[in-house]
Amino acid sequence: MPVGPISFVVQRNGRPATAEDLAPLAFAGYAHFSAMQVRGGLVRGLDLHLERLRSASAELFGQALPETRVRSCLRAALEAGPADLSLTVTVYSPAGEFTVAGADVLPEVLVRTGPAASGPPGPLALAVVEHERLLPAVKHVGEVAKTYFLRQAAGQGFDDVAFVDRQGRLSEGSIWNLAFWDGEAVVWPTAEMLGGTTMGIVRRQLDRLGVPQRVQELTLADLPALAGAVVMNSWTPGVAVHRIGSVSMPQAPAFLALLHRAYQAEALTAP
Repeated sequence: MPVGPISFVVQRNGRPATAEDLAPLAFAGYAHFSAMQVRGGLVRGLDLHLERLRSASAELFGQALPETRVRSCLRAALEAGPADLSLTVTVYSPAGEFTVAGADVLPEVLVRTGPAASGPPGPLALAVVEHERLLPAVKHVGEVAKTYFLRQAAGQGFDDVAFVDRQGRLSEGSIWNLAFWDGEAVVWPTAEMLGGTTMGIVRRQLDRLGVPQRVQELTLADLPALAGAVVMNSWTPGVAVHRIGSVSMPQAPAFLALLHRAYQAEALTAP
């Protein structure tokens, strides 16, 4: 029996989005989002995604949609697609940009699904650029700097980019959180950055596994003393990094395996 094409969707407020719905958003940049991998119709760290959406809406719009409403939109998109997929949920104001919407203008939800992803195989080489994101704790859209610096890094023979702040502290990557290994403990950099949902999953599962962790300021000068580095995002809990700027990082297969084991220990839940 022939198999039909896999169905992915774009939905606005839980219903198929029309061209009329999407046209005002084509050039909009005042919104926030969360991206997740769905497996078997289930999601890891759903509570972290929902909290991210709630807190970002409060920051950008002064109000947040009820969690039940957001979950309903997620379920509608999942019911229309395959069991395994990538899902991005974006929250925006129908008032658009360059306006101040009143409390009577509720945020709206745009959900897009696509093929499941697991990230690049690595190891990666990261260029180093001084850059500090506006509203770093919010996963907002329209960040031209990230793609610009990624393209610049690729032109210099790197795979991606890592950011340092004006104090020289490593913070995050273009679309990644950074994590390091000192041979005994996982080391998370201290700087203004976006706390990733995968990072949150890994940190709480490492706690449950009894794996030592610490948070500290890290500069390029600190890297030679470390025993491994990775990047992580919604695609994957760890892709090995073998170079950051001019600093070579050692292979750390046990570190990479530990992060993946911690991630897999997180329960999958339904929206």
